[in-house]
This record gives sequence, structure tokens and C-alpha cells, in this order.
Amino acid sequence: MRAQEDRTSPGKSTERGYFALVLHAHLPFVRHPEHEDFLEERWLYEAITETYIPLLTVFERLIEEKIPVAVSMSLTPTLTAMLSDPLLQARYVRHIDRLIELAEREVQRTRWLPEFHPTALHYLESFRHCRTVFVDRYKRDLLRAFREVAAASRLELMTCAATHGFLPLLSINPAAVRAQIKVATASHRRLLGASPSGIWLPECGYAPGVERELAAEKIRFFLVDSHGLLNGRPRPRHGVFAPALTPAGVAVFGRDLESSRSVWSADVGYPGDPEYRDFYRDIGFDLEHDYIHPYVHESGLRVATGIKYHRITGRTDDKQPYRPEAARLRAEEHAADFVARRQHQVRQLERFIGRKPIVVSPYDAELFGHWWYEGPMFIDFVLRKLHLEQSEIAPITPLEYLETQSDLETVELSFSSWGHRGFGEVWLNESNDWIYRHLHRSADRMVAAAAAHGAATGVVQRALNQMARELLLAQASDWAFIMAGKTAVEYAVRRTHEHLARFNRLRDEVESGLPVDETWLAEIESKDNIFPDIDFRVYGSSE
Repeated sequence: MRAQEDRTSPGKSTERGYFALVLHAHLPFVRHPEHEDFLEERWLYEAITETYIPLLTVFERLIEEKIPVAVSMSLTPTLTAMLSDPLLQARYVRHIDRLIELAEREVQRTRWLPEFHPTALHYLESFRHCRTVFVDRYKRDLLRAFREVAAASRLELMTCAATHGFLPLLSINPAAVRAQIKVATASHRRLLGASPSGIWLPECGYAPGVERELAAEKIRFFLVDSHGLLNGRPRPRHGVFAPALTPAGVAVFGRDLESSRSVWSADVGYPGDPEYRDFYRDIGFDLEHDYIHPYVHESGLRVATGIKYHRITGRTDDKQPYRPEAARLRAEEHAADFVARRQHQVRQLERFIGRKPIVVSPYDAELFGHWWYEGPMFIDFVLRKLHLEQSEIAPITPLEYLETQSDLETVELSFSSWGHRGFGEVWLNESNDWIYRHLHRSADRMVAAAAAHGAATGVVQRALNQMARELLLAQASDWAFIMAGKTAVEYAVRRTHEHLARFNRLRDEVESGLPVDETWLAEIESKDNIFPDIDFRVYGSSE
């Protein structure tokens, strides 16, 4: 079924404007079959438990109650590849089973600790729910869950560049950008069953010319940070409160800073409220090692488990016990404030710009649930209040909005991103600038190899396809971001080196004319198994 139309649907006379919630679900491709318990694979397991299943649960409950789910959500090709991988699916089941066992022990341990016991029960219920959804309901296939929710609602599934490459810094070689886009759209069709209408440019990174590659893949819209649109030529008459057309005919929506600040700001944003769960206090670090070690890393390294008993409290080390019900009430208060602010915003904008504005609020999906534990509840309350408690703002998706508009102005956009200070310095600075000479040289060599071996078959064709995979994986913006953020730097550097080394060895073997080492090729095909249908010739055509 399609979502039931309601009194806030586009076209009602009471509307003053529109609100578009856009979520970006992304993780880098992390899959290590050679290790039984690989630390960075937990990024996926945590996101499934704390973000993806909670968001799906919110959407399903709203659909059941006939409350419109007008949300756009990008599922990046690296994320969809991991969610559809049988090895990682099985490892997630092992992960959630361990969490359930730990939560059961916590329920017993805290039975005489009234300040913590209700929270322990809360976690046990939550983990059991995740297992039921993942194993029993969807048979380990969360992509099926997203497809079904999209079919039953106005959830609009978008794509992203193939491995989240920061396109402005790859655009020195147009074929590198073209491959990121073409491989992404093919992957989206294969795993999600339809061609994507929208794309989230990685890091909202735009450089002139990207839109031509999007148009070639029939992408209808993308998003940029506000200054990418506001600094365009000519300056858009309606600012970021109406989309514009690029010269290639692809529409672009600008991020609204005011609504973004309410959620993102460390000083005034909702997630910093003292009543919300503190992200950093976790029993993986707090409890005795003899008790916790079966549930952290197999090496004995302490890691977060997801069981956290304290609230933010304030700028203090004396954190007070977390109170789930109080946090839920605060999420409802913040949702009411968010909707009221959007109402005031669209009233002012409608008078000022002379048309019904659209307020576009894009966020990383993993903020909701993982970083901000109460985030999915906040989204639930926002969508309910938009539907039940007001009629001035219609929730809408970008594609729905485009289908109602025909008078968009054409604007040449400015280079931009949503990174620090709005351009490229997060992904190009003294911590990571060394990677680009290797990425650019490898892209040039990939184009040359595709041109020289376009008729390749058999093991040579497999080697060329794997070269394309290794290049795409090396181009992931995540590695440069991690280096700049000084978090898992060793891992990011190693991943960059490994993919480039594999690419170069494969190229040398193909160009030598000698037999390719098929045993080694099969080994890395098994490790880096993303994009099973990739065709290296994507680097050989400019059409």
C-alpha cells in the first residue's frame, strides 16, 4: 500500500510550507573474514542495534497507526553490501546473542541497585527486540525491511557514491567520479530493486561537473550545504528554501542551517540535554575486567558494549543515573519545540519569499540512536506532531516536492561540503594529503587498463574487476576523515595501503602478460567482495 494521504499532504490550502527530513545511513566497508572477532566490524553491529532497527521500528509503528512516514533516507552502497553479506549477518547474530546474555547478567547484578535496575531491564528488552526483528521477522535481511517500509509508506530510498568517495577531490579524473556514480546506481538497483531518484553526495561534497554524471544516471536530485547554493550564480532568489536546477537539469536542495543547528550543535542542540543518556560511560569500561571480558574484544581490549547507566548530567564527572522514562518525556518536549520552531520559520519565510518554502533538514542517520540514544524517539514524536498537532507544515520528500513544482530557476553551484568550514580541508590536510597522489595515479592507471583490455575475459577480466573494487575501496572518504579526526588512524592508514597495494599488484600482473596468480586473486576476491557484478569497463567509457 502507499501511505494514506492526510491533511498535511501537498496541496492543502492550510499549508504555509514543507518540511523534508533527510537521513544519511553510511558506514565504510569493513569485512574481515580472516579474523574471528574484528574490532572495527562492531561499527556495523552497533549501528544495526542502535540506529537501523530502532528507526525501522519507528517507521513500522507509524505506518500501522496510519501516520505518514515522509522521510528520505540514503543507504550507501558500502552499507547495503554489508547488510546483505551472509558472514556479517551471522556475526551480528552472534553479537546480539552476547549482548542479550550480558543484559541478562546485568538484570541479576543490578537487582538490588534501584537506580540502575530499570535501565538494565530496558536494555534486555531492547536487545531481545533487535534479535526478534533481525532473525525472526526479516531472516537477517534488513534491506528487505527497508524495501517493505518504502513500499508501504513515503520513505524515499536514496543512494550515494559507491564507496563514499569525496567527489570534489576525485574529480581531477572524471572517470573516477563517473565510476563512483555508475557503480552506486547499479548496486542500488540490484539490492533495493529500483533505480534511485536521489543521491546523497558523500560529505555533501560538490564540485562543478558532478551534476553531469548524475544526469547520465537519471538522478533527479541531490543535496548541498547551504553555501553551495547561496554562493551560486545567479544567487538563488529563494535562498535554500526552494530547490534549483543545475545546468544539467538535476535539481539541488540546500541544507537549512537553523533546523540543523537544533540537532547538531554541541552547545544548543537537543542531544546535549542533561537528561539524555551519556554516550561515553559504558560498562565495558566501568566494570571489573573479570566480569566484562567475555563481552568485549577477544584480545581483552575494553570496548563499549552499548549498556550505559548514566545520563549526561552536565559538564561534570559525577554522572547521575540514566532515567529512560524521563529521557523519553524530554524527547517529546524537544520534538514539540522543533515543530514549533519550524512553524514559526515557515510563517516568516512565506511572507518574505512569497511562496511556500521547503525546509530541508539532512542528518547522519547514525546520530539518531547511536550517538543520540533518544534520537529515534525524537523522530517518532516529530512525525506524529507534524501529522496530528498542526496543519501549517506538510512533511514531504524532495522527489514529491519536485513533482509539484515547475518553476525552478537554474543556478551554477559553488564548490562546497558540509565539513568543517564548508569546503575540503577535513579530507585534505597535513594528516591525509599523502593519499591523493596515489589515488589519482591509480585512477589514471585504471582508465588506461580499461582501454587496453576492453576485450578481456576469464581470469584477466576477474583481475581487472578486482582492480576496480580495490581502487573504489581506497577512495572511500572515511579513511581521510579518520586520519584527520585522529581516531582509528592506524586502521585507516592500513586500509588505504592495502587496497592500493592490491591494486598495484593486480595491475602489474595484468600488464606483464604473464599468468595472473589465480590463488591470490581468489583470496582477495573473497575478502573484498563488494560489488559482485562490477564491470571494469565502467572506467573505459565517457558516454
